[in-house]
Amino acid sequence: MTDSPLGSPDHPTAAPSAATARADADDAALRQAMHRVRTEVGKAVVGQDGTITGLLIALLARGHVLLEGVPGVAKTLLVRSFSRALGLDTRRVQFTPDLMPGDVTGSLVYDARSGEFEFRAGPVFTHVLLADEINRTPPKTQAALLEAMEERQVSSDGVSRPLPDPFLVAATQNPVEHEGTYTLPEAQLDRFLLKLVVDLPDRDAEVDVLRRHAGGFDARRLADAGVDAVVTAPEILAAQRAAASVAVADDVLGYVVDLARATRQSPSVLLGVSPRASTGLLAAAKAWAWLGGYPAITPDHVQTMLVPVWRHRIRLRPEAEIEGVSVDAVLTSVLQQTRVPL
Repeated sequence: MTDSPLGSPDHPTAAPSAATARADADDAALRQAMHRVRTEVGKAVVGQDGTITGLLIALLARGHVLLEGVPGVAKTLLVRSFSRALGLDTRRVQFTPDLMPGDVTGSLVYDARSGEFEFRAGPVFTHVLLADEINRTPPKTQAALLEAMEERQVSSDGVSRPLPDPFLVAATQNPVEHEGTYTLPEAQLDRFLLKLVVDLPDRDAEVDVLRRHAGGFDARRLADAGVDAVVTAPEILAAQRAAASVAVADDVLGYVVDLARATRQSPSVLLGVSPRASTGLLAAAKAWAWLGGYPAITPDHVQTMLVPVWRHRIRLRPEAEIEGVSVDAVLTSVLQQTRVPL
């Protein structure tokens, strides 16, 4: 389960005009392919529909996802199943206190035969990077991902090497209260488009989990669970372009700006969201609207995506934290107090 309100997007029933019928048909085919990904992941993961949709939105918006939850709520299984359904190359890095930056990005290695140094690519050179328990490594190593996540390249010895496209970092972390964790720096947090909180499943979902395991389900063998690749890399890139083309009216742009300014003026907030956070919200709202078949985003799309896109970008005042105020509660208040365009 996730406390994000993401679920199955709506599907408008308005018929396209004759002039756009072909484009709409191609668009609908891409959308159905993306929805098939949700179905495939559901074969291995129970009760995480909102989180699966969040991963899809990040992929479509060319962003990255931070999954937070206590150990044992299937965060790693979720990402592994998602990447398998996408049919993309995937690498996993287990972040530990002794992990070095070069273990992630790669490093120069001396070749005795040629007498020269050559670059040996690290696991970041993949389509989907599973950064497992990212907050168990010091900030120095976490910073190794900054350039990769923002510029989609790795620079070494004055040479910039592009990463594969599409590229998605899906990081998992335990709550910061847990022993042996490091707080992610603000620059690192800002690189994630979404932060999704993975909660414990409800009773029915947990019973279903046990039923599957009693029937022989093995999380290490996803092929046995029937999780198959249902999209291709060209389809994903086409879907990203389609999502980016969703229209946005000026009043909706103004609504996003008003919400951002409201976070900076909240008495409980020490540091509100930046313009980068506003562009991230816009991109996520476009992806959410496209998944639902909408040609333009509405205030509802903005409202749905605001908490998962902004919850990790706000710093509360110490007195607010002492009083038990949560970031999600502040953002909910901002939504309630900001005028919605008609």
